[in-house]
Amino acid sequence: MASDLDFSPLEVPEPTFLENLLWYGLFLGAIFQLICVLAIIIPIPKFHEVEAEPSELRSAEVTRKPKATVPSVNKRPKKETKKKR
Repeated sequence: MASDLDFSPLEVPEPTFLENLLWYGLFLGAIFQLICVLAIIIPIPKFHEVEAEPSELRSAEVTRKPKATVPSVNKRPKKETKKKR
């Protein structure tokens, strides 16, 4: 009975170019997703120079007067309808 069992390795076909491309694409996609998740979880320290600039910009925005809206050139006046006879 022990002589009837065949323990030789099975023949596995070599992966094709498209299978390799798919495998590497999935691998790179998984790495990209891990990087994105880590970017959300791990906070990036902000520099003090960057924090000082927005306060200066806010004070400049407060001193500006809001601009009046300019009517669009593309809008044409509506045509008057003809009088009924």
